[in-house]
Amino acid sequence: MKQRFYSLDVFRGATVAFMILVNNPGSWEHIYSPLEHAPWNGCTPTDMVFPFFLFAVGNAMAFAFANLQSSGDAAFLKKIFKRSALIFLIGLFLNWFPFVKWNEGHLVFKYWVSHENPENGIRILGVLQRIALCYLFASIIIHYLKIRAAIWFSMILLFGYWSLCFFLGSSTDPYSMQGYFGLGVDKAVLGIPHMYKGEGVPFDPEGITSTIAAIVQVIYGYLVGSYISKKGMNYEMLAHLFFAGCILLFAGYCWDMSFPLNKKIWTSSFTIFTSGMATMFLSVLIYLIEFKNFRGAWSKFFNSFGKNPLFVFILSGLTPRLLGLVKWQTGIDEKGAIKYDSPLPWFYEHVCMPVSSNLKIGSLLYALITVAFFWLICFWLDKKKIYVKV
Repeated sequence: MKQRFYSLDVFRGATVAFMILVNNPGSWEHIYSPLEHAPWNGCTPTDMVFPFFLFAVGNAMAFAFANLQSSGDAAFLKKIFKRSALIFLIGLFLNWFPFVKWNEGHLVFKYWVSHENPENGIRILGVLQRIALCYLFASIIIHYLKIRAAIWFSMILLFGYWSLCFFLGSSTDPYSMQGYFGLGVDKAVLGIPHMYKGEGVPFDPEGITSTIAAIVQVIYGYLVGSYISKKGMNYEMLAHLFFAGCILLFAGYCWDMSFPLNKKIWTSSFTIFTSGMATMFLSVLIYLIEFKNFRGAWSKFFNSFGKNPLFVFILSGLTPRLLGLVKWQTGIDEKGAIKYDSPLPWFYEHVCMPVSSNLKIGSLLYALITVAFFWLICFWLDKKKIYVKV
């Protein structure tokens, strides 16, 4: 096992903490703009959370691969496929969980395809599923092609994906939601009932084809982690790392002029741009933590998240769904229908929302309390030396 660096764990933990923060506002209607995703093209701080996490997955691979690869091809592939399948199935489980939902005061089963509306069903893809697929393909590419060839293959993936979007997309606007070529692929392979509909129409932001460019995010994270491990903590490594981040950031910005930055179809420019940002952010953390020894409560806070990243992310998804099953009657509305309340909405409306007349403050307070709650769990697990491997 190669040496692990504290700054990498803090980087991963900060990413997980911010991911929980942006996924759990008190109200989706009252959010500060940096905590919102870009409507379509563009990149907000929130849009960088998921690519940072994929980048961190690649970092972790760089320190675990030596043992995996030394065991031989068969054992390596078995381990990689098993872990990828497990993460994918957990993501699918999370989409279906808790298998029942409230409907007119009664709990009803959530069918694979809804009986009432055949266009609704259980979503197949999602964040964990994309992590699983990117981890799987990035692992295979790195294992068989090695670093130099993997760099060239990553470039082929990025430019190839751009070509597919341009030539197979709509002639009027190939980078729009309806003009994106991957929309037809997702409908044909996944089926409309199993696609995300948060955009108001069937469109999956973690779709099949947009995973192509996301794979490169993991590969680049691996390259950075491998470089840090080989060079060690010195100023030459740090300068090269920061400079590489600047180049990628600039390249992504330039590419944005012809292939817009877009998380929802995960454009190649978005991959390059966010990889540059992740590299620069990581280099700053390395400088502060490893070189200047600037540590304290802030780094310990994020480090706790970094010790159980996937587990706490999964737990943060399960908890609201489970508590959503707990409901109680609160009265009758103006139409004569029974009104119900649930623990988390009640907490937001009665504890967080009254804090300020600015509803965005109450919504943010709820999100911060949620982060603190899951930090306590991570802190306890770390104190007990319990590290849940997925």
